[in-house]
Amino acid sequence: MEFTDQLNRTIFLPHPPQRIVSLVPSQTELLVDLGLEDRIVGVTKFCIHPKNLKKSKTIVGGTKNYRFEVIEELKPDLIIGNKEENDQKGIEKLAERFPVWMSDIFTIPDALEMIRLIGDLTQSQKKAKELRAQISKEFCKPLHPKGKAVYLIWNKPKMAAGRNTFIDEMLRYAGFENVIAQKRYPELSNEEIKSLDPEWILLSSEPFPFKEKHIEEFEELFPNKKIKIVDGEMFSWYGSRLLKSKKYFQSI
Repeated sequence: MEFTDQLNRTIFLPHPPQRIVSLVPSQTELLVDLGLEDRIVGVTKFCIHPKNLKKSKTIVGGTKNYRFEVIEELKPDLIIGNKEENDQKGIEKLAERFPVWMSDIFTIPDALEMIRLIGDLTQSQKKAKELRAQISKEFCKPLHPKGKAVYLIWNKPKMAAGRNTFIDEMLRYAGFENVIAQKRYPELSNEEIKSLDPEWILLSSEPFPFKEKHIEEFEELFPNKKIKIVDGEMFSWYGSRLLKSKKYFQSI
């Protein structure tokens, strides 16, 4: 059958995939929650959920750099990736040899559509439909307003999540007003952050691993602001982890 991905690319699968390589941690977790763990043969070193999955699967590299010879040996009949998280040249090279299906996600509806499409790809439509219904219920409306925020994904240089990102969408559902007007992930100086006058400065646990030790540093730079380490998975993972996000947002 032919399947169209979220980049409007078409792939052909002669049969339901039995040897899947996932190049995106959140989509790896989704595959497991769709009941497909036994069909996954390769994952990235960042595919940390469920906890012990990496011990039983072959590591094919990271989300940007791939061990092509290892993937070749696995003989996948489907590779699943994402436009933002994966390297374009590497994906194009893999697509010359294998069916590669790509997601492209900015909003909750995009995430729900991705789950539906992967359900179709893998003939796990029933479970995918159940997950979509649960997530739709969780995200029927944003939480009560918490105030203006800057969400930092990197330190030195400081980089923030701006418009046209999935994090921006999740901030809104969590009750935060994102004060970054630029698109994607702009670099910000300390002076620019001060001029934006956010009530909150949220330090994400990924991709830069902000820790408690960074709070004192930021409190000195930005006095009278609420500085908080937040779980980056809850704001940026767009698979079945969405089922845990609302409860986490309520705890902030």
